[in-house]
Amino acid sequence: MPPRTVLFRAATAAAVLALGTTLLAASPQATSAVAAEPAPVTDYCQGQCDDILPPGENGNATLVEILGNKTVGTHPAHSDDQLDRYNGLVAGYSGLTDQKLTDFFNDASFGVPADQVESVTSPRDDVTITRDKASGVPHIKGTTRYGTEFGAGYAAGQDRLWLMDLFRHIGRGELTSFAGGALANQGLEQQFWPQAPYTEADLEAQVEYIRTREGERGEQAMADAQAYVDGINAYRQKSKDGRYFPGEYVLTGKIDAITNIGEIQPFKLTDLISIASVVGGQFGGGGGGEVQAALSLLAAQQKYGVAEGTRIWESFRQREDPEAVLTVHDGTAFPYAGKPDQARGTALPDRGSVTAEPVIYDRTGSAGTGRKDPVKAPDRLKKAQGIYDDGVIPEGSLPGSGSGAQKRGMSNALLVSGKHTASGNPIAVFGPQTGYFAPQLMMLQELQGPGISARGVSFAGVGMYIQMGRGQDYAWSATSAAQDITDTYTVDLCEPDGSTPAKDSTHYLYRGTCTAMETLEHTNSWKPTVADSTAAGSYRMQARRTNYGIVTHRATVDGKPVAYTSLRSTYRHEADSIIGFQMLNDPSYVKDAASFQQAASNIDYAFNWFYADSRTAAYYNSGMNPVRPADIDPALPIRAERAYEWQGFDPAANTAAYTAFAEHPHSSGQDYYVSWNNRQAKGYAAAGFGLSAVHRGDLLDDRVAKLVEDGGVTRASLTRAMAEAALTDLRGEQLLPELLKVIRSKPVTDPGLNAAVQQLESWRAAGSQRRESSPGSHAYTHADAVRIMDAWWPKLVEAEFRPGLGDDLYEALTASLATDESPAASHGPSGAHSGSAFQYGWWGFADKDLRQVLGQPVKGPLGRTYCGNGDADSCREALLGALKQAVAEPATEVYPGDGTCKAGDQWCTDSIIHRALGGITQKAIHWQNRPTYQQVVEFPAHR
Repeated sequence: MPPRTVLFRAATAAAVLALGTTLLAASPQATSAVAAEPAPVTDYCQGQCDDILPPGENGNATLVEILGNKTVGTHPAHSDDQLDRYNGLVAGYSGLTDQKLTDFFNDASFGVPADQVESVTSPRDDVTITRDKASGVPHIKGTTRYGTEFGAGYAAGQDRLWLMDLFRHIGRGELTSFAGGALANQGLEQQFWPQAPYTEADLEAQVEYIRTREGERGEQAMADAQAYVDGINAYRQKSKDGRYFPGEYVLTGKIDAITNIGEIQPFKLTDLISIASVVGGQFGGGGGGEVQAALSLLAAQQKYGVAEGTRIWESFRQREDPEAVLTVHDGTAFPYAGKPDQARGTALPDRGSVTAEPVIYDRTGSAGTGRKDPVKAPDRLKKAQGIYDDGVIPEGSLPGSGSGAQKRGMSNALLVSGKHTASGNPIAVFGPQTGYFAPQLMMLQELQGPGISARGVSFAGVGMYIQMGRGQDYAWSATSAAQDITDTYTVDLCEPDGSTPAKDSTHYLYRGTCTAMETLEHTNSWKPTVADSTAAGSYRMQARRTNYGIVTHRATVDGKPVAYTSLRSTYRHEADSIIGFQMLNDPSYVKDAASFQQAASNIDYAFNWFYADSRTAAYYNSGMNPVRPADIDPALPIRAERAYEWQGFDPAANTAAYTAFAEHPHSSGQDYYVSWNNRQAKGYAAAGFGLSAVHRGDLLDDRVAKLVEDGGVTRASLTRAMAEAALTDLRGEQLLPELLKVIRSKPVTDPGLNAAVQQLESWRAAGSQRRESSPGSHAYTHADAVRIMDAWWPKLVEAEFRPGLGDDLYEALTASLATDESPAASHGPSGAHSGSAFQYGWWGFADKDLRQVLGQPVKGPLGRTYCGNGDADSCREALLGALKQAVAEPATEVYPGDGTCKAGDQWCTDSIIHRALGGITQKAIHWQNRPTYQQVVEFPAHR
């Protein structure tokens, strides 16, 4: 039996018998040498560490397995065996005890008991890969450092070969050439590649930078990465020769199913850089968007005048809202990226002059159209025909992708100090919220070898080290922080001959010299395959690079042509964070909270890092925070002049001076910590709109604060708090009381509206949850109230704000911050069926405005009161008018249906669907606003 493959049941085998024996996955020969036993490690968690990563560990499927899934719905072993446990917490959390945690989570102890061993593979004589029966997770143990990392790469090949191949091509801007020309593929590479365009020499330079500039750890990191790549390639070749490679290579025309002719291209170190650019850039970026911010500021100034318009705009921008939930809540301040009293160097565009920089040129065939031209597929493959017609990654599934996309932070964390737990040891429930895919972007693994001892998750393709997980006596996790590490510069355009420049000029002034922009480009072409029926086509992608970053827009400033560029501090440093991850995996380095914080400080991307051992809970915010000159406003475009550059800026390798360790928000031993991509600490300015008085972080903060107040917190009680928040509608819990107070200020005389208000009141009294009436009912307990709220919210926001703001300013502000991100708001930044919800929306704006109408105290109020122009009766009429429209809107319009759900199906519209990145699909599960990978940990002992 080949690794990651099991024989089909008889029904499945019969269904695909026509494939013939040449397509059956052959069994590879196990390595004959027996790996030496590595030194044992002590597991100080003593059975109190749990984790979960749906749908399952196995992310590879042979062609036979894919066709079995399409024909009779079977799944390869361990491809879906964590799905029901993850889903089961919806119904099971209310009665959860510590003893029942493993009903919904994996036992995350080190090692595999002898009676639980499913398979043992030794790809070299210095490493073994042991997989457990329960979940098939690889437990990799090496006697040498090289062998350990080789084993990690080999296991990654076993579990995620196709996914890794997919993402290296996304990172390189070659998705359509690799997987097909579906419109979603075209859109994805057109959005991702311009954010991190590189030449092969650029990627090689980043490898060399780590190897030569990061000391012994840098050399070791690149040696580890090379061993990891060697392991991937060993499995790649063995699976190809043995014919048990992922079937997607056949369906996309890479390998012939009968002759086995074709190739899976070897992996190389630079592929890891390209994968890291996708992962880090999307989950660990921060800032940017200054051009859109400038447009909304101009709209405010146009309506109210410069001074008043700026004041109004700042009240919506809410850089440091005093009412926002904070992770470090003890009052400690960490000033960064705030608003200067008198900004200098700001360069706002002339009204109406901004145009986006084109990316696509020389279209041919189906480019931009998605026209289909299906191939004549063999009968045996017809069940899998067109699996990628909508793209390998459906539009909007990844952060920063899709129509109207904006980067979204994800993940949450709940930690309680030992002072407030039943055991006296800290407890943590935390994990990253990275969307839902089949297979997942991450994979579970355990690594044990010289200098490495950890279990947890790694993003596929960069899994040399555990990125979030547990060590021998500590655990750690992260949430996206999104602090401002990206600035927009305004470069003056010029012509080398001294003539008058135009907006499309390709030269710019750099420190007084007219300098040519560097042109980066990719030409991609595709043709129809069994998997993707998109007709043949091609185009050229182009990006212009300057010393101040990538050109994103053209405009005029004071009548003169300029280009706006985006400069991210981690550009050209996509994989430098490997040093911090290496430290986190090293038991000789991380011994306590302080050493953990030092390790986390070596991670360059913008993340909030959390830690728990038997003694301390701690926090550190990582990121390459550039040191800006005094009085620079990072929220708006900055003139590209030396006086306004980052301190110590050198464009050759994009290096600068960065804020010191102590200037990053950090804490140790606070009573509790929560994070759901909320503000970090006092003084640490928000990099974008939306971190206001109401935030989804409040769903955690209120619950954990109550647990701490009561004392005796357990793993189960903290998990229950997380699970309850995961099913709660933020609008119902935080906004509905104020809305109802305005509406109930007088009797509601319309019987239909009064009935609707009563339904909303009952829902609020019951906890504002979006939860099934009983397991498997696929109907919410308060279905009508939820439908009313879903229909009402966008209408009430518009009724509340558009009249006062006016069309232009309202639309400019909604372009900076969407009004809604409920689970049903498929138009929102996170797309449909993605789980993550209630991060971006006008919750804080509405909260402050309604409290201003009600005459309640408001810290950091909006510049004006908008609902009813501040008149309570007029506000009430506006809200009731919007409610009347909402009540009349049929469910088929509130929930219009899609390729998975029928129109009007509320539960299905909310449901989580693991987006198929390969040929295996998964069933829909109940909505939860919850980390994709999650740990529940409590260490009773320490080294």
